[in-house]
This record gives sequence, structure tokens and C-alpha cells, in this order.
Amino acid sequence: MKIGIIGSGRVGFSMGKYLTDKKVEIVGYYDRHPERAAEAAHFTGTDSYPTMEALVEASDTLFLTTPDAEIAKAWDCIAKMSEKSNLCNKIICHFSGSLSSVVFQGIEATGASCASIHPMLAFSDKYSSYQQLNHAFLTIEGMPMAVEKMCTLFTKLGNQVCEIDKSCKELYHCAASVLSNQVIAVLESGYEMLEQCGFSREAAMQATHGLVLGNVENVLEKGCQAALTGPIERGDALTVKKHLAALKEDEKNHEMYVNLGEKLVQIAEAKNPEKDYQEIKQIFESERK
Repeated sequence: MKIGIIGSGRVGFSMGKYLTDKKVEIVGYYDRHPERAAEAAHFTGTDSYPTMEALVEASDTLFLTTPDAEIAKAWDCIAKMSEKSNLCNKIICHFSGSLSSVVFQGIEATGASCASIHPMLAFSDKYSSYQQLNHAFLTIEGMPMAVEKMCTLFTKLGNQVCEIDKSCKELYHCAASVLSNQVIAVLESGYEMLEQCGFSREAAMQATHGLVLGNVENVLEKGCQAALTGPIERGDALTVKKHLAALKEDEKNHEMYVNLGEKLVQIAEAKNPEKDYQEIKQIFESERK
């Protein structure tokens, strides 16, 4: 397998370094900005190519690691090359979490096979994120030949790979965003409340370190139901009322508390089917009126 990478951002850097360290052949990079391709090539010990055509010609597999908005454009350029270069049996993959393989319009006519691959992690730094790929969970969907070859590649490297349906890509990416980015929004809201109580941001984060980390660890080890604690799970309606009263002048956090609280009631009911949560349900319902 000879992999060429189009795009020299964090994903391109990370995938290239991860694979070269695993002795997978990366022929090199192409980027609209030659200096970026040269930097990625230097980092991974590969080559940079002056044109996309040259990289396509040298590769049997292409990884498109451009921003989502550029994937279709890059594919259009590659597809047009089929008139001069043979794309038959080449593998074309992109790494967008939200876009499916449908973005490769007309690929059947070229004889190539396509897939979308998404590592379930955040590429925060182009020089170090590759280290996280050693234990990354990947999802994949696409045409059978591309899916089979990419699953074989990554499972041999020690990654877990799950094949999903292309119709689920948007919902899948939404779930990943909720579990990563939107958790940050909830934490930010909690830290802001502590600051209103007189904590500095540093002190708020330090004080709640064990609480936050322990909660996440419990969820990952035991699941959401078993990890759930707190006044809603206990059926403590009086404390819930006090929380809502404290947020009366904070419209956004008040709304967030109600929305998340109603979800917590559902989890609590599943955990404790013998308990009656009707009073807490009514409290949240009244807050929506």
C-alpha cells in the first residue's frame, strides 16, 4: 500500500506520523500551500509533491485530510484526472466525521473505491496528536473494497474499527460533539456559577477536579445509570426547587438545568423503577410554563 495524503493540517500530520511510525508506506503530501506540505513531509520523513496529479500518480491509496468544505473540491480534481490517469482500483478516503462517502460523486465511473473514516478523538495539536491514535476507535463506511482494505489496515495496527451506515454519519458526528464539545459547555457553566460564589477560575477547577474526573470515570466504568447520583436521582424535590430558585435570574443556565434535569429524571426512572419521580417532573413542567 502506497498512501498519499492531500491536506497538511492536524489530521494529515497525525495520520501520516502515526502510519509511518507503524512502518506503513506514506509516499508524501500535497497541499495548496507548498510550505505546509513540505513541513508535513519533514515531520513524517516522507516527500512533498508539487501537484496533486503527481501525488495521485505515485499512490494507490489517497487520504483526503482537508477541511470538510474542501473535500468535494479535491475529489472533483481527482475525478477529472481519470481522463488521463488510471484511477481503477485506487482507494480514496476522507476523514470527516459529518460527511459520508456520498461526497465522492461519480466514483463508480472511475473504477476507484471510496470510504469515509473517522477517528473518535480530537486532533488538538498537529505535532503530538498522532500519539493518541495508538488507542483510537475508528468508524468507517463506504464501498466494500475500500472498507475491507481500510478495516484490515487499521485493525492490524491495533485499532478498533466499527462499520456504520452512511445514513448515520450526521447523527454519529452530533453524538461525538455532544460527548466532547458540549460537555465543555456544561463544565464552563458550572465554573461560572462557582466564580459567582467567590471562587477564582483556578480554584474552581482545582476544587472540582476529583468530582469531574470521578464522575467521568464512573460513567465509563459502570454506565450512565449506575454512575448517576445527586438530588434528582434521590428524588429530592426540595433541593431541585432551591437550585432553580438560585438560577432564577440566569435565564440560559436555568433553561439548561431544566433540559438536563428532565433527561436525568429519565435515567433515574430507569435506574430506580420503584421510585416515584412525579413531583420532580411536575417541577420541571411548571418551569416551562
